[in-house]
Amino acid sequence: MDKTNKPEWEKRIVSPERVLEKIEPGMCIFLSTGAGEPRTLIKHLMDSRADNLRDLELFQLLSFGDALSIKQLNEAKYRLKTFFSGWVANEAITAGRVDLIPSRFSRLSHLIASRRIQFDIAFIQITPPNRLGYCSLGVSVDIAQQIISQAPLVVGEINPDVPQTLGNTFVSIDAFDLLVKSTEKPIYFDRWPYDEVFDKVAANVASAIEDGSCIAFSIGPLYESLARHLIQKRDLGIHSPIFTDALMDLVKSGAVTNRYKENFPGKSLASYAMGTPELMSWLDGNPLVEFQGLDKVFNPLRIGKNPRFVAVVNTRKVDLSGRIALHIGKGAVSTDPAEVIDFVNGAEISEGGYTICALPSRNLKGESNIRVSIDDIPNQLNVRESVDLVATEYGIANLNGRTIRERALALVEIAHPDDRAGLIEEAKAKKIIYKDQIFIKESAKLYPSDIHAKHTFKNGLSVRFRAIRPSDEDEMRHLFYRFSDESVYYRYFTPLKTMPHSRMQEYVNVDYRNTMSIVGLVGEVGKGHIIAEARYVKDPKRFYGDVAFVVDEAYQGLGIATYLYKMLMRIAKQRGLLGFTADVLPGNKEMMRVFEKGDAEVKATLEYGVYHLVIPFSSKPGASPSL
Repeated sequence: MDKTNKPEWEKRIVSPERVLEKIEPGMCIFLSTGAGEPRTLIKHLMDSRADNLRDLELFQLLSFGDALSIKQLNEAKYRLKTFFSGWVANEAITAGRVDLIPSRFSRLSHLIASRRIQFDIAFIQITPPNRLGYCSLGVSVDIAQQIISQAPLVVGEINPDVPQTLGNTFVSIDAFDLLVKSTEKPIYFDRWPYDEVFDKVAANVASAIEDGSCIAFSIGPLYESLARHLIQKRDLGIHSPIFTDALMDLVKSGAVTNRYKENFPGKSLASYAMGTPELMSWLDGNPLVEFQGLDKVFNPLRIGKNPRFVAVVNTRKVDLSGRIALHIGKGAVSTDPAEVIDFVNGAEISEGGYTICALPSRNLKGESNIRVSIDDIPNQLNVRESVDLVATEYGIANLNGRTIRERALALVEIAHPDDRAGLIEEAKAKKIIYKDQIFIKESAKLYPSDIHAKHTFKNGLSVRFRAIRPSDEDEMRHLFYRFSDESVYYRYFTPLKTMPHSRMQEYVNVDYRNTMSIVGLVGEVGKGHIIAEARYVKDPKRFYGDVAFVVDEAYQGLGIATYLYKMLMRIAKQRGLLGFTADVLPGNKEMMRVFEKGDAEVKATLEYGVYHLVIPFSSKPGASPSL
């Protein structure tokens, strides 16, 4: 250090104008990305009228910044090439003024290594060097390390407000040929506001994410709200392209431990960070977050090593077969299938992994986001085979392993209630569903989404309960065929051998006012199997409901029927019923015991070889039936 007490690297600081003098017409310039954008250098480049700054190619992976001037790009002074149609580039790409290079992000490192794209100069934003002479790339790592090693001229823009992040972010100050001091603050992004609809969508997505899952995040109202609904989870892992304020909150809540991750265990992994000054301050020197290049973050094989990896995809439209279209424009980080497919593939490889596509049922114009076809919608991700779950504010549709007809019915159920009848008619016309498919229009608005419960029974079995849906037809058919002849006879009082579509669809389509049916499911949310059902049918002449139960024989004796009976009784009381009636065959002693365990007196009379039960709710509980 000399008499001025300046460190050696500060002697190498030059003006932005001196850097621009090194540029020759036709050169290819790499610009670091997003919140790592070297804004001082770019603004000088945009504002300069120097003769040598002509016919330049500017490369930026993600164009989220505000320093690039589309106006000057229009003047043909520069041409932007990007791998991502972000906020700045999207409209210009459509107009033909910016070039989009389609490429999967997981392959970009190999593309750069092949030198198929040769860079003449690189503008990289960095932190001041530490005491060992190493700078951090901060919150934009992507392929910067490779570019630094390849570009003939590397310029570092030193910004003291950039956080010193940990991971593959450190570069020797000696790797830079020229250094400039930033006169601009880093790009900050306000937290995204979200409304009630997005909050409900996020709540449904969170209900399908189990403890110990590993998740990928992006930016926007869906993810901002999702983090709030995940704070009650345990041992979550983060393997995400972008780290945000919402993820910071999630980590600080204790829900994230990264305990079960195989790839960078114990660390939240990302390649970029976008957010507020609070986030940047929190990331500074934070050992909980690991920043790595695209080859580590976007590699499907590395993603897939994490068990229970969940890819949450912010979706614009979905059709009845499960094809999805992605967003375009501001807030759409994953606007191109190339950025999404790596994480979808990773979820497929992951043990227990799956993909959730999430969207409001309607757009801001009041148009349905669930359509019969999305052939006319741009930016499609045509991997319907990889879409496991779709979530709206009205619930979750399980598409995994389902036929097109079953998918269509499941997706109609989570569309806006006012759009469901139209979708059913369109689907019939397109022969996607049966022409005789029953649809009770009023039921779309009457579905009791507030009826839901979860209970763990004495053998540790966890069962979820909700109201029956029309799309449960095939699950209920499968349940029927698992019954013995005796169980069928006890339930239906006739030796039924088959349960065809025409009969079963009448059974699962209920109006929820005069008929209430509750099903019990085992398995993860959105992917469970029905093992039990209980229902009452209101007597039109009086306020009593005729009640009946079925429980899969493999799950009998655990108390499921008793739980369903008590749950159904609470629902009936809330809806103004005065009691239940039931017909039970004398040999069905298990069912009689269920009624005995209820919270109301059972009055029984034997008529024509069948016990007819009357169970008034106002009666004192505990009395045994008179058999």
